[in-house]
Amino acid sequence: MEKIIYADNAATTAMSDAAIEAMGGYFKKIYGNPSSLHTVGQIAKEHLDAARAKVAQCLNCEPNEIYFTSGGSESDNQCIRSAALQGAKKGKKHIISTAFEHHAVLHTLKKLEKEGFEVTYLDVHGNGLITAEEVKAAIRPDTALVTVMYANNEIGTIQPVREIGKVCREAGVPFHTDAVQAVGHIPVDVRADNIDMLSLSAHKFHGPKGVGALYCRRSLPLVTFIEGGAQERGKRAGTENLAGIAGMAAALVEACANLNKNAAHLTALRDKLIKGLLKIPHSRLNGDPKNRLPGNVNMCFEGIEGESLLLLLDQKGICASSGSACTSGSLDPSHVLLALGLPHEVAHGSLRLSLSETNTEEEADYIIAEVPKVVEYLRSISPVWEELEKGIRKHLI
Repeated sequence: MEKIIYADNAATTAMSDAAIEAMGGYFKKIYGNPSSLHTVGQIAKEHLDAARAKVAQCLNCEPNEIYFTSGGSESDNQCIRSAALQGAKKGKKHIISTAFEHHAVLHTLKKLEKEGFEVTYLDVHGNGLITAEEVKAAIRPDTALVTVMYANNEIGTIQPVREIGKVCREAGVPFHTDAVQAVGHIPVDVRADNIDMLSLSAHKFHGPKGVGALYCRRSLPLVTFIEGGAQERGKRAGTENLAGIAGMAAALVEACANLNKNAAHLTALRDKLIKGLLKIPHSRLNGDPKNRLPGNVNMCFEGIEGESLLLLLDQKGICASSGSACTSGSLDPSHVLLALGLPHEVAHGSLRLSLSETNTEEEADYIIAEVPKVVEYLRSISPVWEELEKGIRKHLI
């Protein structure tokens, strides 16, 4: 197949025409610094305010509750550290999270642990979900924050965020969610979902790279993350990337306007892929089959290495991944799959296909036809598979 099939949209997406068009005018026409008091600067500020209002409308919050950042990782860091430091002022140094968060969250928590905070990492069930009851049971009088991702970046499972947020609200504990994979793909309403702080990134929904945002409920204090200026109401210094912000707002508005149509298309392709790939002997789907992002398929194939699978699929024109792009250089198995309870030798043979609305049924058919061939070839040259087939080792799938 000459055409390249891009099935790694959880890593990044192609920019939409709407985003590109929205950004165009900001390089030569609307080039002012929004902090400048003159006319050119104030025109830029008007456009900055308009973009902030668009993002806020998509999340159902107030514009002054949106802060622009460089992306999801920065937003996660600022939200978590803000809640932690505010909690510490009240003698609260306990945080609740899960074992399979994105590393932007996990690494921030590990750093806080070194600073004297205690973190409870909730175990994830085999279907990739936790429950609000488990969060409630973990909350203590000294709990400063609960941070649970909205949708997992590897296996696509969607957590019961609304119920978790309700438990936190009743306990008076701030609730943050890394919604980088959710925003623009499924309905996200910070009011209805009882969310206090939220992180998002533009390049996950066809916006530009290097720009994101965070939502922080007005009643919660946000600490200054970058010093040096009064931008973003004094919470994030640096002249705003107006072109990027405009592109993000345009991409998000378009994505939210087409949520239902895109979800229906992607869900059909997702389920087709899952059904087709599960026909491969000794394979398994990772994560709940229904309560997952519309475009996410995550599989494990016993007896092979995920890296080899990706390289051979790439030769066939299929761009996929074995997990998070942020850890693609690591030889270790996915921490997400290990959190589900999968053994190392199974977790090593993972494949993540993440689709966008531009993917077609023809492409899904091609993937279903080619993946089994590659898996069969890799197994044919694998001493591990030979031992499994001869009964020297036991099959784990």
